[in-house]
Amino acid sequence: MTHFSLPKTYDFASTERRLYQWWEENGWFKPENSRDPAGEPFVISIPPPNVTGVLHQGHALFVALEDLMIRYQRMRGRAALWVPGTDHAGIATQLQVEKKLRDEGTSREAIGRDPFLEECWAWTEKYHGRIVGQIRRLGASCDWQRERFTMDEGLSRAVNEAFVRLYRMGLIYQGEYIVNWSPGLQTAVSDVEVEYWEEQGTLYYFKYPIAGASLADGPGQGYIPVATTRPETILGDTAVAVHPDDERYRHLIGSTCLVPMLNRTIPVIHDTYVDREFGTGALKITPGHDLHDFEIGQRHGLRILNIMHKDATLNDEAGPYAGMERFAARKKLWADMKAAGLVIKEEAYTLQVPRAQRGGEIIEPLISKQWYVNTDGMAQLGLSAVRSGRIRIVPDRFTKIYYHWLENLRHWCISRQLWWGHRIPAWYGPDGRVFVARSAEEAQAAALDHYGESVHLAQDPDVLDTWFSSGLWPFSTLGWPDDTPDLRRFYPTDVMETGYDILFFWVARMIMQGLLYTNDIPFHTVYLHGLVRDGDGRKMSKTYNNVIDPIEVMDEFGTDALRFTLLTGSTPGNDMNLSIDRVRANRNFANKIWNAARFVLGNLSAGNLPDDFAYRGAPDPAQLDLPDQWALHRLNEVIANATRLFENYQFGEAGRQAYDFLWGEFADWYIEAAKPRLQSADPGPVLQTLVHVLDQTLRLLHPFIPYVTEELWQHLPHPVGEAPALIVAAWPQPVAAFENRQAAERFERLRDVVSLIRNARSEYNVDPARKIAAFIAAGAAAADFRAQAEVLCTLAKLDPDRLVFGPAPAGEKGATIIAGDITLFLPLGGMVDVAAELERLRKQLAETEKHLAGAAARLANENFTSKAPAAVVEQARQALADLQSQRQKLAAQLATLA
Repeated sequence: MTHFSLPKTYDFASTERRLYQWWEENGWFKPENSRDPAGEPFVISIPPPNVTGVLHQGHALFVALEDLMIRYQRMRGRAALWVPGTDHAGIATQLQVEKKLRDEGTSREAIGRDPFLEECWAWTEKYHGRIVGQIRRLGASCDWQRERFTMDEGLSRAVNEAFVRLYRMGLIYQGEYIVNWSPGLQTAVSDVEVEYWEEQGTLYYFKYPIAGASLADGPGQGYIPVATTRPETILGDTAVAVHPDDERYRHLIGSTCLVPMLNRTIPVIHDTYVDREFGTGALKITPGHDLHDFEIGQRHGLRILNIMHKDATLNDEAGPYAGMERFAARKKLWADMKAAGLVIKEEAYTLQVPRAQRGGEIIEPLISKQWYVNTDGMAQLGLSAVRSGRIRIVPDRFTKIYYHWLENLRHWCISRQLWWGHRIPAWYGPDGRVFVARSAEEAQAAALDHYGESVHLAQDPDVLDTWFSSGLWPFSTLGWPDDTPDLRRFYPTDVMETGYDILFFWVARMIMQGLLYTNDIPFHTVYLHGLVRDGDGRKMSKTYNNVIDPIEVMDEFGTDALRFTLLTGSTPGNDMNLSIDRVRANRNFANKIWNAARFVLGNLSAGNLPDDFAYRGAPDPAQLDLPDQWALHRLNEVIANATRLFENYQFGEAGRQAYDFLWGEFADWYIEAAKPRLQSADPGPVLQTLVHVLDQTLRLLHPFIPYVTEELWQHLPHPVGEAPALIVAAWPQPVAAFENRQAAERFERLRDVVSLIRNARSEYNVDPARKIAAFIAAGAAAADFRAQAEVLCTLAKLDPDRLVFGPAPAGEKGATIIAGDITLFLPLGGMVDVAAELERLRKQLAETEKHLAGAAARLANENFTSKAPAAVVEQARQALADLQSQRQKLAAQLATLA
C-alpha cells in the first residue's frame, strides 16, 4: 500500500525557488509544451518594465493578473504564450547614468556621445537581472527564451522601419509647436512624464497700456486690465485678446497695446476662447509659452516668440531681463512694473503646477522645433476598432475616455533631446536636405543618388520618444517587420493588461500603430487595473513613509499570500487598498489548505484502507452519502461560477468564491463530516471524494496561488495518464452526475441545525469540548437526520447517547429553537452548571443595570444634550439602546434558567 506524507508546515521560501526552477526546466512556460501545442493560441505581451527599475506593488499587481490569465488559459488547453521583456526607459536610465558620471567627477558632455552610450549599455546589463529576477519571484510563467528588450537589434530595426514608413506616407514631419520642456533634462517630455501638483500661487493683475493713451484714462480707455499666473511670460506676449461680445473691451479690438517695460507694440484681437468671467475678462497671448495661446496665435497669424533658452534662462528677446533665471526674472519684472505704476493687485490663487515626474522641477511650456507624427488618420483607425467591437475595453466605462482622447488627439511629438534611446533615422546633407532611411548605409546611398557624389551626412542628434518603440511592442516582439513563424502563429495577441493611467499614452498608440503596420488589431481585449494604495487608501510615497515593498512582503509571508491579496482585492479599473493584515490572513489561507491536505493525505495512509485502494478520479455517484453529494454538488457550482467569472474578467470574485468554498465549506464542514465515516469499515468512498474535491479545488486556485497548490498537488494520488504537473493539468469541469440540488438542500438543513446548536452553545457559554444532549423533532427531514446522526453529533458536539429524535419531555428546562418545521430542544442541565451560570448572569445583569443608569442619566442632562456635538449625543443614544438590548437578553436567559 502507498504511503503519503506531507511536512507539518509549509516552507514557502524553499518551495517557491524549487518549483519555479522545475517548471522552467521542463519547458512548461512555452506554448510548444502546452497540453495541446497545436491548439488555439492565447498571447499576452508583458508591459515592459523599465530595465533599471525596482519592483513595486504596481508591477506586482500586473504580473499577478497576467500570470493568472496565462495559467488559466494554459489549463484550458490553449497554447499560452506570455512574452516577457524590458523597456530601455530613455529618461530614467539617462538620469541614473548621468548621476553616476557626476559622482565620478565627469559628465556626458565631457566624455562624449559614444562613450556615454557604452555607459548606458553597461548600466542596463548590470540592472536588467534585478527587475527580471523580481518578476520571476512573483511566479511569472513567461517564456523567457522569447524575452525582448526595446533596444535589442530586432526591435531597433522595427523602430527604424516604422519611422521610415510613416515618413514615406507623409505622416512624419518637423515643425514648431508647444512642448513640455524640462529645463533640467533639457528635453521635451511626454504628458505621462508630467505630474500636476495643486499648489498655492498668485494671480497677478496688471495694466496693459493702450498705445497713444494715458494710464490715467482708466480701464478700457488708458489700459486693459489683465491677470496672469506667470508674469515673466509677459515679455513674450504678441497680442491681448478679448471676447467679441464683451462690452467693456469690444471698442478696443484692432487697437494696439504696449508690452510692459519693453514697449513693443502688439494688437488687441478678439477670440471666443476668452472667458469673460475669469480674471479681468482680457487675456494676454503668449504663443511661444502656452498651448492654448499657441492655438490662438495660429488662428490669428500672430508672431510666435520664444523668450527662453533651453535651461530656462531668458534670452535676448527679453530685453533687459536677458540672462536671468525665469523665476528671478518674474520677481524683477514685477518689481519694475510696480515702480512704473502698472501693477493693479496680487491675489492668492490655487494652481495646478506641472512638474517633471523625475526630479520634480517645474515644466516650461515653450515653442520648440521637433519631429511630429500626424495622427489624424491613425486616430480614426483606433476609434473604429473599438466602436466596431473588434477591441473591447474592460471595464467599459473607460471606452468613453478612450473616445474623448482620440477625438481630440493632437499631433504627436516623437523627438527627445536625449542620447539614450532609438536615434532618429534621419541624416542631413551639407545643404540641410533630410534623408530618412533604415540605416546609415541606406541614407548614404540615397545621398549619392541625390548629389551625384559621396558627401558627409550628419545624423539627427535626437532620439525617439520611448512610447514610439513601446507602441510597436505586441508585434515587434514577435519578429515584425519580418514574416516570422511567431508573428504568423501568435499575432494578433489576445489581452493587453495594463494600468488605466496609460490607456492613452500607450494602449491607444499600440492600437493605432498595430492597425497601420499590420492591418490588424494588436489584441482583442484591453484589461485595465487601478493603482495600488496603502491600507488607508493613500497613494504610496516615500513622503508618506507608506511604501509597501513587495519583496519584503514575499520574504515574510510568501509569494502566494501577496498574489492572492492583490488578485482578490482588486477589480477592473478601480484602485485597491493593500493591507498587510490582509496579506497575513491570506498566508493563513495557504496554511489552511496545507492542513486540509495533510488531513486527507494522512487518511490515505491509514491502516484501515484495503491494500488495493487507489484513487480513480471522480467518485462513483452510486457510492455517495449525503455529505458527499452536497460537497460534490457545491464543487460543481463553484467550478461553473469561477469559470464564468474568469471568462468575464471578474478574477477577484472567482478567487473569493474558491476561497470561501475551500475554507468555509470543504475544510470547516465536509472534512469534519467525513471524520466519523473515515473510521468505518469502508472509508473508500469518502476518501475518493476528499481527494477529488481537494484536487479540483487546487486546480481552481492554481492561477491565484501557484506555489502551494502545485506543491500539494504533487503529493496527491492521481489516475493513470494524468498530467505531470498542475501547471499543465486540465482546468476543472462540472460533472453532470454530481448535479444533485435536492441532496444539497437536504444537507443544508442539517448544516442550519448544527449552526443553531453552535450558537446556543456559545450563548450559554458551554465548554467547547463538552458533549450535550439534544431533542430534535425534524419533521420531513427526520430520515436524513437519523441517517446522519453520527455526522450531526460530530459537527454539533452532541452526546450520541443523549440524542433523541422526537419532542422534548414536558416540564424540563432548556433552550427551544425553531427552524421551519424543525424544533430543537437543548436541556440546560446537560449544557451548563445551572447555579454557576445563574450567578454569572446575575452579576452581568447588575453591571449592565449600573452602566444603563449612568447612560440614562447622561442623556437626561440637558447641558449634555444641548451643548455636546450632535455626533457625540447620537453615540450616547446608541450606547443606551445597546445596553437596553443587553439587559433584555440577560433577563430572558435568567428566566430560562430560574
